[in-house]
Amino acid sequence: MAANLLDRLIGIMNPDAGLRRLRARDMLTRAYEGASQKDGWRPRRAGASANTDHRADASSLRARARSLVQNSPYIARGLESLVANTIGTGITPRSLAANAADIDKLWTDWTRVADADGRLDLYGLQAAAYRAMEQDGEVLIRLRTRRAEDNLPVPLQLQLLEVDWLDSSKTGTNGNNTITSGIEYDALGRVVAYWLYDQHPGEIISFNRGRASRYPVPASSMMHLYKPQRPWLRRGFPRLSPVIARVRDLQLYEDAQLQRKNLETRLSVLASGDVTNMSMTESESQATVRNTGELGTLASGGITQVPAGVNLTVVEPKVAPGYVEYVKFSLHLVAAGMGVTYEMLTGDVREVNFSSARVALLEFRRGAEQTQWLTLIPKLLEPIWRAFIDAATLAGKIPRADYSCDFSTPKWDYVNPEQDVKADLAEISGGLSTISEKLRRRGYKPELIFAELKRDFDRLRSDGTLDLLLQLQTGQAPQNPSGSPSPSKKE
Repeated sequence: MAANLLDRLIGIMNPDAGLRRLRARDMLTRAYEGASQKDGWRPRRAGASANTDHRADASSLRARARSLVQNSPYIARGLESLVANTIGTGITPRSLAANAADIDKLWTDWTRVADADGRLDLYGLQAAAYRAMEQDGEVLIRLRTRRAEDNLPVPLQLQLLEVDWLDSSKTGTNGNNTITSGIEYDALGRVVAYWLYDQHPGEIISFNRGRASRYPVPASSMMHLYKPQRPWLRRGFPRLSPVIARVRDLQLYEDAQLQRKNLETRLSVLASGDVTNMSMTESESQATVRNTGELGTLASGGITQVPAGVNLTVVEPKVAPGYVEYVKFSLHLVAAGMGVTYEMLTGDVREVNFSSARVALLEFRRGAEQTQWLTLIPKLLEPIWRAFIDAATLAGKIPRADYSCDFSTPKWDYVNPEQDVKADLAEISGGLSTISEKLRRRGYKPELIFAELKRDFDRLRSDGTLDLLLQLQTGQAPQNPSGSPSPSKKE
């Protein structure tokens, strides 16, 4: 670093102080060019906490994300692809208790009536909850206990609530507890209650009911599903947050392109000079021409005489190139921001080959599995399972509470069935994996598969069909019980 005039003066009077000054100034030089302030980049709300950012922006982000889902076909398709691949037909639990068969049967009966609103079954609620979490950033699920006379398999139902039910404007204290954005915390930071409206605040309110009121609901009766993107973040942001501005710009560009295409299909003629002697169409009078400047329309296939002294100029808009390339480039960026593949977002598979599609699909599956096992199962499905076991125990449907279970996620379809199966068999035979692991990764329950296989082989062996199947598969004659070949039939 070059010494300035003051550095040189200090160096003359005190060389040691001058050297320390130069070293200190050199320490201020930034090691990372990205941290330089010379480029004029000033991040908005720098240093704000995650919850401060949420209070400032979440409401606007949520409204814009909903608008894009409702009006943009790309975003709607991308969101549905996320739900279809992450939830599929449902993430199912399986009890590991001693009386697992009874618990699983009770669970199957309860899933049909688990929705408090009576619109979906439990697996439909899973899909709706996950869709709302990705679109709005967060969603609420309320546990509703029921009476014995309701005749439910288990006296429990679930109510799915949009996050709008939470009074985000509620901030203050309640005794020793703190209320922030409608969520009440104790002195240790644990969630105590959620302050909910008694109806959706955006609902049309009848005159005889008045405005919606708010009241606290114990945290033990609520599930708050969201994906924390920063440490200590107590609320969630929409998945579309990074791409909202880009998608909106793309929509504006598409609208402008549509208007340009409309102009390109129209032939316009500018007339200058004395046009008072030009013949008008039946709908255009001289007064209309003077007021609007419109001379009428050109006759199709006709020849129109133009008065002397009138000059005509034909306006032909030029085609602007690059539209398709820019839209495809923008959609690639949108797909990356949403965490889906370009093909999932658009349905366009014309420029993809098998290898690239397989790589992209494997990467997407890693993200889907991360969401399943790090967010949905611990934050939604395990609490539902525990609430179900508690309700079944209190109702006397099972003798004691045993929460042990495992979950089966939707199986992934084969990208290339023949190669994938051969690769799995090679891993099993080489000791790199087990049959149970391969079955679990495809969404099957190994115990059920093995039990079913045993029943099938026992039945085939008992009626003699197994020997016939082996003969068809191997091309060899069936063996008799002594191990010698069966005697051939005499001529």
